[in-house]
Amino acid sequence: MKKIERALISVSDKTGVIDFARELSALGVELLSTGGTAKAIRDAGIAVKDISEFTGFPEMLDGRVKTLHPKVHAGLLYLRGNAEHEATMKEHDLGPIDLVCVNLYPFEQTVAKPDVTFEDAIENIDIGGPTMIRSAAKNMKFVTVVTDPADYGRVIASIKENGGDTTEALRLELGRKVFARVAMYNTAIAAYLAKTVPADEGGAAPLVLAYTNGTTLRYGENPHQNAVFYKDESATEACIAHTEILHGKEMSYNNYVDGEGALEAVKDLSGVPACAIIKHTNPCGYATGETLAEAIEAAWAGDPVSAFGSVIAVTVPVDLEAAQCFKGRFVEALIAPDFEPEALEFLRKKSKDLRLLKLKHPMAPAGKGMAIKQINGGMLAQDRDVDLIAHWNSPTEIPFPEEKRGLAEFGVKACKHVKSNAIMLVHEYKPGRYSVLGMGAGQPNRVDSVRKLAVTKALENIKLLHDAGSEKSLEELEKEVLGNAVLISDAFFPFPDNIHNANEAGIRFIVEPGGSKRDEEVIAACDQYGIAMAFTGMRHFKH
Repeated sequence: MKKIERALISVSDKTGVIDFARELSALGVELLSTGGTAKAIRDAGIAVKDISEFTGFPEMLDGRVKTLHPKVHAGLLYLRGNAEHEATMKEHDLGPIDLVCVNLYPFEQTVAKPDVTFEDAIENIDIGGPTMIRSAAKNMKFVTVVTDPADYGRVIASIKENGGDTTEALRLELGRKVFARVAMYNTAIAAYLAKTVPADEGGAAPLVLAYTNGTTLRYGENPHQNAVFYKDESATEACIAHTEILHGKEMSYNNYVDGEGALEAVKDLSGVPACAIIKHTNPCGYATGETLAEAIEAAWAGDPVSAFGSVIAVTVPVDLEAAQCFKGRFVEALIAPDFEPEALEFLRKKSKDLRLLKLKHPMAPAGKGMAIKQINGGMLAQDRDVDLIAHWNSPTEIPFPEEKRGLAEFGVKACKHVKSNAIMLVHEYKPGRYSVLGMGAGQPNRVDSVRKLAVTKALENIKLLHDAGSEKSLEELEKEVLGNAVLISDAFFPFPDNIHNANEAGIRFIVEPGGSKRDEEVIAACDQYGIAMAFTGMRHFKH
């Protein structure tokens, strides 16, 4: 069995590298290195040879050229045991490099800085590093290549256990890791340049995606489908992918999908205690409150049946009062910025299966970025829908009252997270506190969303309010609640039929984007019934 004779070490992240170099040196491995890495190793009292001494060629162009040399790449790439390769190496007095330890210039960290200049970004594009590790990984049958400090211990242990060399299985695993790392690195560069260098007129910037270190899930949407979760390590805002699971079963594919829906919906309510209850990606409960407990109860009342087995996200840390809202209620997952100790203890005792997820990034409204959807044979990319209203215009004879504006904007926030054709009925259950009263989601026509779903659900919820102890008759309560509710549509009404349905239900306030060829007919129907309507100028389809 061959032994590792020579190692080349050149790292930006020097975590653990001195101990790694010391172990290699103690095993009789000759060390080559460059620049700051060589100095750090030498300062630690470990023998090391500068790469320029090995190649006989000086580092030049401010260090841009130092390892791009035939002596380096021949030492990495030649096939051990191949007679022709061995003869070539001997003829040109070339020696092997059996191990490469390299991590790349910190490009991702550099471009993440808010004040980074284009020049700084370009200077932090590594050339020699990716070239070396690709050469080594191409020859992974013989050469060990280490790009992650977490692997230093494994490599040393393998050398000690296997007579001075690593196992082929480990080399192949590390080689696979190299090409994934290079893909991620190149993706970061391509993404930065896509944002900073204008595309050709009429063209689009390239979209390059790369994900590594996937986590295998139990199954996908259904038990017969395999599934893997991949995390985008560059994400910096609150997201379902970057959470700490404090308690409960492992997350499922559907938990992640619904968790995404819950968190993205509730982020629009950042800054106040609020709750989003998601079932099959739709917010069946959505509310604000003076306290988190009040918001949870108001959201749950939006659809108590659908809330069973839901995924929930909240805007503020969960305290004990909020945690106690879930007593006797089955929830798949609860996502929050944090959990107070008493709340965490209560929820852990409530159920061993309840997933409790703590956000790793601050709760805040969603930022601008790209939303990507895969279709068979391609990808679709678009701007994230982070806006709300383009303009506010009331075209009806009865103007939309300013005191209803807060409720209306809450309704638009709710409606934009509902599958089209989406209708939301929202109400002010106490001064300045809002919740969903009824929802129509995912219908092929808007009439069914209004008449069969949103209004029907609202009437069911009003009956629950009546049965809970209202002094008013059910008819009086229906007239009061629906007469003060606001109906939100995610897109324009193409015909006045939905205005007729809204009036029949007793609705007096409507908000929609406008922009239909028949807007005048819709406005005329509102005027006929004394309904106040506002146009927002912004559609929020969600397919």
